[in-house]
Amino acid sequence: MYDVNAKRTNKVLKVCRKYLTWIQNSILEGEITESNLFKLKQEVKSKIVEGEDSVIIYTFKSMNYSTRETLGIKKGGEEKFL
Repeated sequence: MYDVNAKRTNKVLKVCRKYLTWIQNSILEGEITESNLFKLKQEVKSKIVEGEDSVIIYTFKSMNYSTRETLGIKKGGEEKFL
């Protein structure tokens, strides 16, 4: 998930969508290899201003211990999530 200046929102989203599935506003999810995660982080770092923007990456060791529940409107590319 990210919270960046409006001027950089589209740039950050474009980078993230190369590797993950857009879910809602500034939220993306998906499985990613270690090498692609490294690439994603490097590309995002080049688009943000560290003292102004925020990007949070959650890593789950196993999908067996995670659940996902949506209340209200379902947005984004959820149908692509496996």
